[in-house]
Order: sequence, then structure tokens, then C-alpha cells
Amino acid sequence: MRFARFSTAGRQRVFASQGETWVSLASIEGFGSEVRVTDLLDEPRRRQLATLLASLPVDARADVRLRDAASIHDGGDIWGAGLNYRGHSDDLNAQQPASGPGSYLRPGNCLIGNGQQIELPIQSKRVTAEAELGLVIGTQCKDVGRDDWQSVVAGLTAVLDVTAEDAVRENPRYIPWAKGFDTFCSVGPQLVTMDEFDDSSLESIRVSTILNGEVIATALVSDMKYNLGYLVEYFTAGRTLSPGTVICTGTPGAAMITPGDSVRAVVSGVGTLVHTVR
Repeated sequence: MRFARFSTAGRQRVFASQGETWVSLASIEGFGSEVRVTDLLDEPRRRQLATLLASLPVDARADVRLRDAASIHDGGDIWGAGLNYRGHSDDLNAQQPASGPGSYLRPGNCLIGNGQQIELPIQSKRVTAEAELGLVIGTQCKDVGRDDWQSVVAGLTAVLDVTAEDAVRENPRYIPWAKGFDTFCSVGPQLVTMDEFDDSSLESIRVSTILNGEVIATALVSDMKYNLGYLVEYFTAGRTLSPGTVICTGTPGAAMITPGDSVRAVVSGVGTLVHTVR
């Protein structure tokens, strides 16, 4: 199943899909009051919705497109793993972390919806954008073992992560500041639930950063230094994550962006985010 948020009749609504078309939850009895994807992430609620979707008539489908989706994130923190692909540490001329991935926590007010413009701040002379796979937490959790990670992850999404890289190059302690500017993160355009993937398909997900049609960096999930189970264990160790929290799992590489550019985050089988820069 997939979830996305679209603006209709002057307000944002949650839509769901089990195929190529989308259905507004406002049209489904018992789900009309749902305004957040976060409220749908527990497994019993999703199973109930799947049954109802399968029984809907064809005319219940809505004419919406993923390119018009709002940010899928509507609750929980946004954690990120840094330098989780070996090639990216070479890009930054930085030493690969040895005992765990680099990490950061970013503010939610930097989020934009798919298709919205990235605004370059005057405080930075070198801004980069990078594609990432995002894990969306489905249930409140703490101290999750790496072998049990799928029990707390509701689904996958794509992330476009933007950074004032000159600040990070000056001092890695500036990472939260460098990632917190308005328009510096996009999450979506959809959430794809975990039942859509097996272990093999998870490992073969390809993450690509594309600038003006050119592939700047690309790699498979299997190329991560710290795998998905490790990351869930790492970010839930000693701390409670709430439903809707997104764990950004690292990038194969970043592209420097300038006004007029078009940048895409492509995560195969999950989603594509497209943004222009001004």
C-alpha cells in the first residue's frame, strides 16, 4: 500500500493506493477524519484500510498525480545518517566514522512538498543536494534490535537532503545549522509500506542524485556501510522514537546546486522528488 498527501478543495488530505490510482480517505467510512499519515501507520489500521480499498468501486478513484504531492512527513523527528556510503566521505574529504554513522537531527520547518522550489540562503556559498532512502517509523519504539527493525518501520520514502556544505567543511559541528534552512528537505512524494518489499528487493533499491538530467551519484542499498537494521538499532538505542519519525539513511553522493538548476532524488521502487533551485 502507498500513502500520499494532496491539496484538494483548499485543504490537504491523505490519499491511499494499492495500484496505479489514488483514493481520498475522506471518501472511506471510518477514515474520513484522518488528517495525518502518522495516524495510519499501525499495522491493524493499515490492514483494515487495505480491505476497504479492495472493495471500492472504480469511480471512487481520484485524479491526482504524485508530482503534486505535499510532504509525506507530518509527525515525529527527522534523523539522518551521514557518510553511510564510502564514496560520499571521499566527496567531503572526511574520515569515515568507525563506531557508527555520522548523525544529525533536523527541524521540521525546513520541509517542502514535491515540486516546490529550493531557496538558496545568502549565508552559504556552497549548497549541495543529495538523494536518500528514508525509513518511516510506524510505532513508538525504543532499543530495537537490528534483526527486528522491520517490526517498527511502517514503510519507505524518498528524501532530498540539502546542506550548506561550506559550513560543514569548516567544522562538522555546524551540521544542524547547515541543514536547517527553509526549503532544505523534501520527504515523499509517497510512503510505500513494508509489505511491498522482501529482503532481496530492499537490498537492490537504487538511490540516485540527479542534477539537470545528469546522474551525479548512484548506489544500491546493499552498498551502505551500516545497513538498515543497524541504523534502526542505532537511532532507537536509549531513546524513544514516535510514529512518523523519518530516519534518512545516507546518500551515495551530493550535487552542488545553483539558481536555475533542477535536482532529483530517485529511489527505485519508492519514489522520485523533483525540485528547481532559486
